[in-house]
Amino acid sequence: MSIKAIGIAIKLTLEGSSQAAHFQTWVFVMVAVTCIITQLNYLNKALDTFNAAIVSPIHYAMFTSLTIFASAIMFRDWSGQSAGNIISVLCGFITVLSGTMVLHSTREPDPPPVSDLYASLSPQISWLVHANGEIWKQKDNDEMHTEFVAIIKPDHFK
Repeated sequence: MSIKAIGIAIKLTLEGSSQAAHFQTWVFVMVAVTCIITQLNYLNKALDTFNAAIVSPIHYAMFTSLTIFASAIMFRDWSGQSAGNIISVLCGFITVLSGTMVLHSTREPDPPPVSDLYASLSPQISWLVHANGEIWKQKDNDEMHTEFVAIIKPDHFK
């Protein structure tokens, strides 16, 4: 709402009535800067914690809903509009929110995290390095040889 007030102040200034000398203009500027910094801070925390495919639709829906609601209350945006225009805006808003919900609900779920890096590889081939320096390729169905120094997976150093 502060941004809208700043926009009105800029419009009045461009029309010839300077708003820079009014105390309210600077209050709205400070509130807007504070809200922008706070919103970016919490949005970054949410993106660090959750998937962007979850955060973005929720952020969009909440921001749009609260902006329309606050604008209707504080600035009486709908007082000069006909019922048809108001219904048209609400239908468009509901369509956008419904589309956002449908896109979010039909997306592919994230794959579960793999606890063991090598659990998904099948069959596995290991390289055994014997104490005498000889390298021997071992498959899953081979029995473990008794004299080995290390097991090195093919993708160990990637």
